[in-house]
Amino acid sequence: MANEHRGGRRGVGTLWEERAALWLTEKGFRILDRNYYTRRGEIDIVATEGRVLCFVEVKYRRSSGSGDPAEAVTLKKQRRILETAKIWMLVHGFPEETPLRFDVVAILGGNYRLIRDAFRAE
Repeated sequence: MANEHRGGRRGVGTLWEERAALWLTEKGFRILDRNYYTRRGEIDIVATEGRVLCFVEVKYRRSSGSGDPAEAVTLKKQRRILETAKIWMLVHGFPEETPLRFDVVAILGGNYRLIRDAFRAE
């Protein structure tokens, strides 16, 4: 894809996050927010699947030469997502007891894989 590299890494990431949001919508998710930033971290997509609030990290790799995209969601990244999710819920009025899940959309080449419950808030 010719425009894939325009805008550098952030541009490529944004492009694949947009595609992932469309893909999730086709799978029945309802997108609530995208690219939510705080000083603590970022959440690519906030969505609901049924009654479950989902915080979704999107990782893209052109090929498997750099490993599985999901492997890029390190423990440090998970902690940042967890902290940011707490802030998002507070700002948007979701109670702590809201059923929630942390998912990863791993995109390798053009193949999408949804990893539900990829990690948990502990």
